[in-house]
Amino acid sequence: MARHTRSMDWGFPRWREYGSEREAARVRLCDRDGCDRPGDRPAPKSPNNPERWYFCEEHAAEYNRNWDYFAGLTAEEAARREADERRTANGYAHSATNSWAGPGDGSRSRDEMKALEVLELEVDATFEAVRGAWRRLAKEFHPDVRPNDADAAKRFQAIQAAYDVLKTAEDRRQWKPL
Repeated sequence: MARHTRSMDWGFPRWREYGSEREAARVRLCDRDGCDRPGDRPAPKSPNNPERWYFCEEHAAEYNRNWDYFAGLTAEEAARREADERRTANGYAHSATNSWAGPGDGSRSRDEMKALEVLELEVDATFEAVRGAWRRLAKEFHPDVRPNDADAAKRFQAIQAAYDVLKTAEDRRQWKPL
């Protein structure tokens, strides 16, 4: 007759979270000497090596700042290796699927990014900066200031369209239901 052993399950699920156990959770510590924080961020030990270091967030950031993929290679070897890796799908070639994405933090749409480019602003510009750039450029390219200039008229229309896009986006961000 088999001996009855106690299960690790506490019983009815409402008394505990799913997947919780009575055993202590195993935590891997940071591989940096003297650090006692959890090491949950893997980092490669060397190029083309499957082994990994496991660092905490602070030491992973330090490791990444100092990482040099081409360490120990001459400039010619590094250039040749980079060209070889970019030529094939094995390397770190730029992804064609993400080519639509531009700079920024992802909070602005592609149209907003193009509008900021038309207004000659940085990607993190505030709406006050947008309004100021719009006024400055509208005064410069207004058809009353530059009569009989077709290029200035087209530029003025582009400036107006860019401002409309950014104004609509700002209104959408500021909208709050009653």
